Amino acid sequence: MNRAWCIVAAALTAAVAIPAYAADPVKIGVIYPLTGNAARVGQSAKDAVDLGVEIVNTGHPELKAMPVGAAAGLQNLDGAKIILDEADHQGNPQVGAQQTLRLISQDHVVAMLGSYHSSVSLAATEVAEGGRQSTVYGFDEHGSPRAIMTTAKRQGIPFLVADSVTPNITGRGFKWTFRTAPIAVNFAKTYLQFLNDLKKSGKKVDSIAIVNENTDYGVSVGTSIVEAAKLAGFKVAAQIAYNPSGLDVTAQVLQLKTFNPSAVIFVSYSADVVLFFKTMKSLDYLPPIIIGDDAGFSDPTFIPNVGNLAQGAINRRAFDIGKPGSNSYIVDQMFKAKYGRDLDDTSAQWMQGFFVLADAINRAGSTEPDKIQAALKATDLKPDQLIMGYNGVKFDDTGQNTLAATYLVQLKGKEYVSVWPADRATAKLELPMKGWK
Repeated sequence: MNRAWCIVAAALTAAVAIPAYAADPVKIGVIYPLTGNAARVGQSAKDAVDLGVEIVNTGHPELKAMPVGAAAGLQNLDGAKIILDEADHQGNPQVGAQQTLRLISQDHVVAMLGSYHSSVSLAATEVAEGGRQSTVYGFDEHGSPRAIMTTAKRQGIPFLVADSVTPNITGRGFKWTFRTAPIAVNFAKTYLQFLNDLKKSGKKVDSIAIVNENTDYGVSVGTSIVEAAKLAGFKVAAQIAYNPSGLDVTAQVLQLKTFNPSAVIFVSYSADVVLFFKTMKSLDYLPPIIIGDDAGFSDPTFIPNVGNLAQGAINRRAFDIGKPGSNSYIVDQMFKAKYGRDLDDTSAQWMQGFFVLADAINRAGSTEPDKIQAALKATDLKPDQLIMGYNGVKFDDTGQNTLAATYLVQLKGKEYVSVWPADRATAKLELPMKGWK
């Protein structure tokens, strides 16, 4: 055998002897509020997403109805595992934008997941959108605004918004932003249908008041409720905006006491809604109906801190533990075994968002952003493939899930029970609310 053939033979032998390597891991960037006034809900969301990664990476055959999770790893990427690159946005839009840029440009994540605060999602998705130059602003040591960084023109990166509700997150013509959760107009419609059903049943619902924190989340949802109420023929006694960083809501509660509406809808984060209930008790004011717009009412700290004051409060949600054997029940049992508590609505929405993103990456069979984007656009998940009570997941041209849905629960004792609509009810609605009385 001549020397050339010996070299070729040796090379082939070496090639055969080289062991097969595991597929490269898929890195997803995630931004949560891990510090600040929403730190507890951010940590709960992190727990849910971390468990979601564990489910997908290890495989759980009992979750065979779900598009990912039954088998270990992403099957269309040779069983590749998912790793998270996580960051704290502190509830600050500028920090959210900075962290998103770092995760994309320095850590090279293939997709993003976030963010809880609508204001942060608005800023972060702007960075992830790419395709044009944009400037992120901060403040110098004197408090004056200055440009922190300028993002160069580049390809966009898919950003899955798990739970932020401001409508224009998916209404700005962006091509790389997708949202699984329902939005403000959906909530407004739900609340007004519920109140209208109460009127038809003979309950007194003469007027409503909306109390909303004054950032993107509160303003967008509060305004949507006011507009829907007017269209439905309900009198809006007041719309009261407040600063969520404030330490005193006496003036706002006294306003409610003066207007005396039949129902009050709170669009609030955790610390402020706790403050409201404590202030209402001190001023001996309790409206017949209180409806919470998820957020603070679903925060893990809500029931331990003021559950004894908020008996009968109504809240919206889209997660229910469900029946044994269902996806939601199986996943909740895993979560409870690991963290000692059930999934709440917000953390479940984060986990669902992660599963949708993981499914899209798997169907894409690639970590190329444009292929993940195409897979997200083609998403068509059915209710029995989810852990949430949505009617499915299918995105429209704006990136909004057109099948997102919500229902109402009522606080009884130390847990919420489903009370509306009738086909989802597991307990009887009790009004007026008991509160602390």
